[in-house]
Amino acid sequence: MENALIVSRLEKGTDFFKESLNVAGVSQITALVSCGEARRLLVEREFDLVIVNAPLQDESGEKFARFVAAKNTSQVILVVKSEFFDAVSAACEGDGVLTISKPLNKSVFWSALSLAKSALIRIKRMQSENLRLVQKIEDIRIVDRAKCMLISYTNMDESEAHRYIGKQAMDMRCSKREVAEGILKTYES
Repeated sequence: MENALIVSRLEKGTDFFKESLNVAGVSQITALVSCGEARRLLVEREFDLVIVNAPLQDESGEKFARFVAAKNTSQVILVVKSEFFDAVSAACEGDGVLTISKPLNKSVFWSALSLAKSALIRIKRMQSENLRLVQKIEDIRIVDRAKCMLISYTNMDESEAHRYIGKQAMDMRCSKREVAEGILKTYES
């Protein structure tokens, strides 16, 4: 994790989280005291980790933690009073919010931080794979459009158009998509 946002109205809580995150190697730490400020900041940038030390100045913190978890890939740790832990945890766990109870114990916080790191790594890996697959689908769409153009304008059948694009890509040492884009430029103009 590179950056973290701490939302806590209490300076003592903010100091505890900053100290723990520094030890964990988090290089950029931003601390705010209200959900309103945090929401405005989250419009501008994304954080790897968001720690919400409830209650906050302007709301309980539960709604904000769920908002952050649903909005982006940030891992969210919500810290609540022990008497509210069971209810808040049950309400938030479906959204992927890690909930821990006060009084805070360093080992429990470290466990939550470790879980958040693991989940973030997994999500980033899945995002990367998703982007790769989206790119592959787009490549296939463009190649298919180029094949349709070849079929329409040169009277090739589908297998001939497919072979033609593949052979051109090998001969020119480029991707099928680049060949297909060239074909589209030629016939769409």
